[in-house]
Amino acid sequence: MLNDILQQAWEAMVYNRRRTMITILGMAWGIATVVLLLAYGAGFSRAIEAIFAEWGTTMIGVFPGRTSQQAGGDKAGVKVQFTLDDLDTVAASVPGLRYISPMVSKDVPVQDGLHTYTWTVNGTNEHIAEIMHLPTQMGRFFNGAELQQRAHVAVLGSEALTKFFQGQYPIGQSIRLNGIDFTVVGIMEAKMAEGDSDNNRQIYIPFTTMDDIKSTHYLDGIWMNYRGDHEVVQKNLRDSLAAAHHFNPDDHNAIFVADIREQLAQFRILSVALQVLLALVGALTLGIAGIGLMNIMLVSVQQRTREIGVEKALGAQRKHILTQFLAEAIVISSTGGIVGILLAEIIALLVGRIRFYSYVADNASAADIYLRISFTSVVVAVGILIVTGLISGMIPAIRAANLDPIEALRYE
Repeated sequence: MLNDILQQAWEAMVYNRRRTMITILGMAWGIATVVLLLAYGAGFSRAIEAIFAEWGTTMIGVFPGRTSQQAGGDKAGVKVQFTLDDLDTVAASVPGLRYISPMVSKDVPVQDGLHTYTWTVNGTNEHIAEIMHLPTQMGRFFNGAELQQRAHVAVLGSEALTKFFQGQYPIGQSIRLNGIDFTVVGIMEAKMAEGDSDNNRQIYIPFTTMDDIKSTHYLDGIWMNYRGDHEVVQKNLRDSLAAAHHFNPDDHNAIFVADIREQLAQFRILSVALQVLLALVGALTLGIAGIGLMNIMLVSVQQRTREIGVEKALGAQRKHILTQFLAEAIVISSTGGIVGILLAEIIALLVGRIRFYSYVADNASAADIYLRISFTSVVVAVGILIVTGLISGMIPAIRAANLDPIEALRYE
């Protein structure tokens, strides 16, 4: 009996093939829209992750400020200053830290035989390469032995290749920082850089050597990476430094903490909100296609009223009529869904990459939006399609099943 019902539904679709094809195309366009919008939302999320991953997502920097709250017998307005003792305090009292490095920075003239530019020189220890994710494209980063020996070695940002060496092999060559000779041991890989950003004009030298350029008694900041919960690490960091410098841990002006994971979490909320919005827009688009399917099925019920009356007169039950029209709607929806997913795949392959961050930044192709149809996107889209198809098909099917056979036979 079920085979007969499905056969009748198929014959009705073939008989009205033009109408059926138009409806299938409408459903296909709706499902393709859903899949592509979900792919765009996922691509946007991946782009944001790529921007933060450029520097590492488990990195925290802390910088001295000035107290704004009175703590104990100390008045507000006291300047906080970090020393190497604070480095030891943080390392001993903050669990979960992997690496920690001091940093002292200064903008200085950088010279080779022909050129002079002003770049930022950073005195750190060798762990900064791991903390800030600073891989080298040539040579290497300085090591612990060079830190202890106060070696005059330098690791330069990627722009040095064009600014100073102009095609020559840079490793082992000499460069002058603030008038002092340094040997180039490494050139860093290019970082994403917007406009006049100096991300690729940074120089790293051993912290012990930095004292030849600027006093390292007071630190400009402390950088670290960690394992575990960033909120716990940040709380322990504030508590330990507050105890050492006698300020209230809740005084956010006393020290400034740059928590990359915290910033990433804020962008993730925006990313999720965008994906929900895009899914809603796609669902509404598919809903319009569903309304078209419902109208077509209602027209089909009206045109086949006498046929329904004959079937009921010959013994067809209400559930048989219901199944017949619901099956027709499901077949149309399913066919449209398959065509729509294939259409979305083709469009995604043709579009490939949508320029996003690379419009405003150099070396930022990894942070562009790539349309990749994921299994999750397909599952979500199919779920929306099933709901739309059932609702769109159920209403006409119920109307057909509820027709009075006598009135149906009289219908002209």
